[in-house]
Amino acid sequence: MKVITILGARPQFIKAAPVSRALRNADHEEIIVHTGQHYDYAMSEIFFSELDIPEPCYNLGVGSGSHAFQTGNIMISLEGILAKEKPDVVLLYGDTNSTLAGALAAVKLLIPIAHVEGGVRAYDMKEPEEVNRVLTDRMASIIFAPTKSAANNLRLEGYNNIVNHGEIVNIDELGPVKQDSAFGVVFNIGDVMYDSSLLFKEMAKQKSKILEELDLTYKKFVLVTIHRPQNTDNACALQSIINGLRRIGKEVTVVFPMHPRVQKSVIKHFGEKFMTELKRDLIVIDPVSYFDILMLEDNSQVIITDSGGIQHEAAFYKVPCVTVTETTEWVESIDNGWNRLCGTKAEEIHTAFVQARESEPDWSGLFCYGYGDAAKRCVHILNRYYGNK
Repeated sequence: MKVITILGARPQFIKAAPVSRALRNADHEEIIVHTGQHYDYAMSEIFFSELDIPEPCYNLGVGSGSHAFQTGNIMISLEGILAKEKPDVVLLYGDTNSTLAGALAAVKLLIPIAHVEGGVRAYDMKEPEEVNRVLTDRMASIIFAPTKSAANNLRLEGYNNIVNHGEIVNIDELGPVKQDSAFGVVFNIGDVMYDSSLLFKEMAKQKSKILEELDLTYKKFVLVTIHRPQNTDNACALQSIINGLRRIGKEVTVVFPMHPRVQKSVIKHFGEKFMTELKRDLIVIDPVSYFDILMLEDNSQVIITDSGGIQHEAAFYKVPCVTVTETTEWVESIDNGWNRLCGTKAEEIHTAFVQARESEPDWSGLFCYGYGDAAKRCVHILNRYYGNK
């Protein structure tokens, strides 16, 4: 089976790592295309080396730009690659512009699409990620849902071909599955990011020195990651978030790996002096490696984030989470009390932090993310559909 995997951003590298390993173990041919949506070392290359992902066969080098610029340029470059390589299936992850561009390029060439992490919904079409999710699912022949709730979201949207009623599929008992020309087939395989968290946690403990470098003590600090444009490009929202973090920083050590784009936004809106003052209140550092972020997550008291990926990584490590957005696609974390939505107001961020710090969540529902073998299920199903051509 010949698979083209399209990757472009940090979360996709993490999701792809266990699936890529499973494809190699089954002797399938995987051609990785890196769109270059994340292009600096800290946000891109380091993940390939740390996670043992093969070097990309193609790097499109799209870089930063508007949604239309990124999506359009990726599509133009991908068209020639797909026509040349003629894969059996194009494998896409998550909800980035690279994902949508890959789906559009493939569907126009009548190449089957498999979408890992399909069916996830925040029900807010103002979010570019939500647009990308919905459209990619609609073009996919196979949709790999990470949870039963994701599969149920698709059922509500009219997807009728949902295997095993949305429960995690048993690949040893998987019978014939009919494909529908109008809607993709939905399989709940579990969450491939859970695979990664189990696969790399022990390795991270051995290789990461971030706790020693920052002189951090177990459960005595808070980890913060903020990167979404609606939070960082808007001066009012950014100011309010920072005010909330500064207040928390008076009570506990706050570690803030800051995306380069966010650093530029802080300086643009508030000046170099403000950034200098911020670094006196919080531990502001450059983005860190995947192993480092795993150690920071696993050892933190509370995680404050606007990242969908880090929200459910927090759950994997049983760390209470505060999400600085109005909605989240990871509804299981809210329903189970592992996560709190608070928006961007400083007072609400602080209140949610205090509630999270004092909470005693029930983590028994973590099985909703599967059993750490989602990648194996994914590759088995792909091979069943496309491996005998």
